[in-house]
Amino acid sequence: MDQMLHVSSNPHVRDKMTTDRIMQLVVIALLPASLFGIWNFGLHALLVILVSVISSVGFEWLYDHFMHKQNTIGDFSAVVTGLLLALNMPPQIPLWMPVLGSAFAIIVVKQLFGGLGQNIMNPALAGRCFLMISFTGKMTDFSVSENFRGVVDTVSGATPLAALKAQGFTEGSVPVANLFLGNIQGTIGETSALAILIGAAILLVFKVIDLKVPLTYIGSFAVFVILYMLFSGMDFDGNYFLSQIFGGGLMLGAWFMATDYVTTPITPTGQLVYGCVLGILTAVFRLFGGSAEGVSYAIIFCNLLVPLIERVTRPTAFGKGGKKA
Repeated sequence: MDQMLHVSSNPHVRDKMTTDRIMQLVVIALLPASLFGIWNFGLHALLVILVSVISSVGFEWLYDHFMHKQNTIGDFSAVVTGLLLALNMPPQIPLWMPVLGSAFAIIVVKQLFGGLGQNIMNPALAGRCFLMISFTGKMTDFSVSENFRGVVDTVSGATPLAALKAQGFTEGSVPVANLFLGNIQGTIGETSALAILIGAAILLVFKVIDLKVPLTYIGSFAVFVILYMLFSGMDFDGNYFLSQIFGGGLMLGAWFMATDYVTTPITPTGQLVYGCVLGILTAVFRLFGGSAEGVSYAIIFCNLLVPLIERVTRPTAFGKGGKKA
């Protein structure tokens, strides 16, 4: 035979879904939440998104250049990091803060750990938590004088969950319809559950993610909230329950950050355990912690638990573990 046989190492299965294609689909899926955030909060929200994305790509290029590494900005992972970081920020935040957050996310959390695929936690959430710890006042200030639609904010600038935690639950205190549609205060990308779910549907249709982690996360959180209501003497109330489900960053975190390939267990059982721990921790942080939110810290903490979860849930290899006859 004149044909040459080319032997390569496994795996031998090939897929058209490349890293840059996955990242491009994630960007597309984030567009509904991004566009709604810009429409809801105005020009400054657009500037925050642009500055965050451009600075993330810029810091990745600079690191690759000065470290004499192959340039990786073409895989769109830095774009995703910058976009997620921006969507987790208040709309009126000073523009130097997304630059600082991008530097921490890209250089410290991503590149110093080896680049894409090596980071031990989600870079965008790590950047947000870094800014939350360093500049708590600015990261929790959601006051908007006037948005792009000309609607003047005459309330307080507090998010619905913050108001709920500070004032206690009263019937109708949180408009659930506004929580779902997005006519509320919050970070740029978390306010509209509808826009986030549209993006999640895009990820599911193109098989970028599956339902195990998001549904386990949201489901375990929902069960905890129901038990909290029943055992605290509140009795079950749909308004409070839906306020916790659609309020804050739960939807954005469950569909777009808890599903990060690098920081999510690869074992099926591990993904279920991961989702359950996420839901429980988020509920504990929200209901018993000092802050009204807990999604970012819950995901970061569970990212660090992933090696342990994978070790415990690792399936037995074929031919191993059975009893000898």
